[in-house]
Amino acid sequence: MRAVVYKGPFEVAIEQVEDPRIQHPNDVIVRVTSTAICGSDLHMYEGRTAAEPGIVFGHENLGVIEEAGEGVTSLSRGDRVVMPFNVACGFCKNCTAGFTGFCVTVNPGFAGGAYGYVAMGPFVGGQAEYVRVPYADFNCLKLPEGTEKETDFVLLADIFPTGYHGNELADVRPGDSVAVYGGGPVGLMAAYSAILRGASKVFVVDRVAERLQKAEEIGAVPIDFTQGNPVEQIREQTAGEGTDKGIDAVGYQAQARGEDREEPATVLNSLVDTVRPTGALGVPGLYVPRDPGGPDEQAKQGMLVVAIGRLFEKGLRVGTGQCNVKRYNRQLRDLIIEDRAQPSFVVSHELPLDQAPTAYEKFDKRTEGYTKVVLHPHD
Repeated sequence: MRAVVYKGPFEVAIEQVEDPRIQHPNDVIVRVTSTAICGSDLHMYEGRTAAEPGIVFGHENLGVIEEAGEGVTSLSRGDRVVMPFNVACGFCKNCTAGFTGFCVTVNPGFAGGAYGYVAMGPFVGGQAEYVRVPYADFNCLKLPEGTEKETDFVLLADIFPTGYHGNELADVRPGDSVAVYGGGPVGLMAAYSAILRGASKVFVVDRVAERLQKAEEIGAVPIDFTQGNPVEQIREQTAGEGTDKGIDAVGYQAQARGEDREEPATVLNSLVDTVRPTGALGVPGLYVPRDPGGPDEQAKQGMLVVAIGRLFEKGLRVGTGQCNVKRYNRQLRDLIIEDRAQPSFVVSHELPLDQAPTAYEKFDKRTEGYTKVVLHPHD
């Protein structure tokens, strides 16, 4: 089958790889109809992880079941399904507690597994014609038959639940004001989720015009950090108080304000200043224990200078960690079905699989309006 294969920093290629096969009675094989490129994929694409050439990318996958193992009980050939990016067993201590992003079964020695991602287990990615799904009864979420709302449903694999998770981590409640740092796909989903949850005012901080425009279109207040300190801009619009809650949707590759260099802790420190005393921060943005491309030796070891004293002084609460997708995906699916949510507004391009190398390049450079790309392997 054809798949998107990592060749080295800033290079992917479409290559023929081995077809997936049933390895366990609980497996299914899914014919992938939609698979999205994630900002997290760019960390590997840019060589900012320990990913080795040869890995097949793709953890945001939707398709139709082509084959089911004899132990699968709730799914059948022909079912349309979307899979969380988390691969989870469903029965370990963390899974039964709802922390499916931290399954201790699927990736021995590490809490968490995912498709096509470095250090996240042996699971081949779904930017391909087919993908194997282990523990399928637990990991597959059934969708309505047909092709309706395809670009909405594929976002249930990661970014819509992850944006919602940022709000859970920050304990966003009706009437809260919220500052979201980062207007990429996850940041826009965090802002959208805050609005769905009844936030009174939502700010989105970024510098990319297309992202800020999309934020404004959904009812958020765009904050361009190239036009001045975002903390001060937000305080001016909150009577000097700051926001009730804050969400970091950027992570460790944050850019220093007004400079062409990275400053990994700048978003965390900006949020400490942005959120009012006794507020809360949600951090779904990715931070890693090792970053080969970090701007200094501390950053390369995942050690950042964060204003912990100021955070403590203000009595701020902090929630971190990757999304436990299954905690949210069924409810978010039903919002889509009932036309209460349409997260596909973030999708800028739908392309055949063969155009993935160009899509990666343009998405990485934020050119030509590339905000979110969905690939269709069988087009």
